Amino acid sequence: MSLGGQQLLEYLEKLPGTAFRRLYQSPATALAIFRRMLSHHAKVIVRGLLYMPDPFPLTSLDIWFPPESGGKIHRDRTIAALRSLHVLQVSPPGKDRTQEIQITTSFKKGLQLAFEGGGEDGSFGVPSSLPVDPTIDIGYLDKYARKKWDDILHYVVNSLGVQSSSEGVSGPKASVKELLLAGRLVERRPDTRTGIGITQAGFTFLLQESNAQVWTLLLLWLEAADHAADSGMDSIDMLSFLFMLSSLELGTAYDTSALTETRRNMLPSLVDFGLIYFPRDTRQFFPTRLATTLTSTASALRTVSSAFTAATANPSGEPGTTTSTSGGPAGATPADKTGTSKGIIIETNYRIYAYTTSPLQIAVLALFCQLNMRFPNMVSAALRAIGFGITADQIISYLHAHAHQQMVREATVTGKTVLPPTVVDQIRLWQLENERMQTTAGFLFKDFESTEEYAALSRYAEEIGVLVWKNDKRQLFFASKHEQLRDYLKSRKKGE
Repeated sequence: MSLGGQQLLEYLEKLPGTAFRRLYQSPATALAIFRRMLSHHAKVIVRGLLYMPDPFPLTSLDIWFPPESGGKIHRDRTIAALRSLHVLQVSPPGKDRTQEIQITTSFKKGLQLAFEGGGEDGSFGVPSSLPVDPTIDIGYLDKYARKKWDDILHYVVNSLGVQSSSEGVSGPKASVKELLLAGRLVERRPDTRTGIGITQAGFTFLLQESNAQVWTLLLLWLEAADHAADSGMDSIDMLSFLFMLSSLELGTAYDTSALTETRRNMLPSLVDFGLIYFPRDTRQFFPTRLATTLTSTASALRTVSSAFTAATANPSGEPGTTTSTSGGPAGATPADKTGTSKGIIIETNYRIYAYTTSPLQIAVLALFCQLNMRFPNMVSAALRAIGFGITADQIISYLHAHAHQQMVREATVTGKTVLPPTVVDQIRLWQLENERMQTTAGFLFKDFESTEEYAALSRYAEEIGVLVWKNDKRQLFFASKHEQLRDYLKSRKKGE
């Protein structure tokens, strides 16, 4: 599952069962959950049970999970994932009866309607019957969405105080800026030129693929609606609308009059995010690629990482460079026949040479480098101590992903690492100087009624992959999530 899907899963797992029953009333939502949120084995279980009239014995699932694929542990984790999304229900364990499983009624009905076609008119949008402006095509929508999203990325990067603005960058709306602040992607810093500064979460946001970035912002939007009693918006209906948008066709105009008043009120915010294009004085809206790929594995738009790769491409065949240990780039070599990208050169003296002309990519480098000189197709910089909450692993991963081809080839031939070990060690030392402790958010379980209860619950936590730490002597354990453990404990006590 992609990072965007993982973020959405964590949000969904916190919702109550009543919220899922409302969500699954829409076939588009049930289909989106099936496509986006379920693993391969989970989809196999759903497809196998979807049209079964009677419950299915739990033990009969063992044949679908052979030992080489993880066996019972993999089965239990898959079932736990399905239960957390209220897709599957399991009967309580008992001494004289076999546990049975079946698809929940609301999800079964929604997914069957999605597969067969049916349900209320407009479940998957209503195409507009009005004339469409011929200039609004897929290329126009992609350009529009990229402009909107680049404005947001430029704002996050500009929070460093480095000039990354380019022509046509106007910045996001005030409401989007408030979301970025509320989500701690940036924070207020009076000592900076812009008055705000990027955070560790903001740097992670910059390096995510675009789908994950979009879901990060959308989930902040949903949470803001939950906390704002006077917003007039329902987060469950908002989420259902987002799933519907993901099922629409790119380049097609849809009728706004077919939407409820609540959903029409959502359109201005979605315009600010670049998810839809809303022509003035019309009753039409167009979903952009940012919206239609919300529940797809395809990337919506170019990310900062992929844009760096594209920006460092050398299709003209100009000379590239190899690494050296002093002075600057040495040993120019011709570009390869395919004209692939060149990337970043890292020297053992912490100097960096990045082949890019993109202001946005240069500003990203400025988050952990001291920029020295700029040339027409290259930036010279030097690594500096870690700041802005950025982790050593983030910097190392970024440099490794965009290392110069010559460095990669040399590492392959010699059997050495791509990045100089001295540079990697120094980056980690900089972080150790700032951070002496690692924290993990979660829940402490204690005061069990019996040793058997502690053993059963801690074992189940380990099986579903949420156990972080345990102490058998003191009967304590720490888990990263509690919803599935709570449900397991309730069902266990019912069966006693």
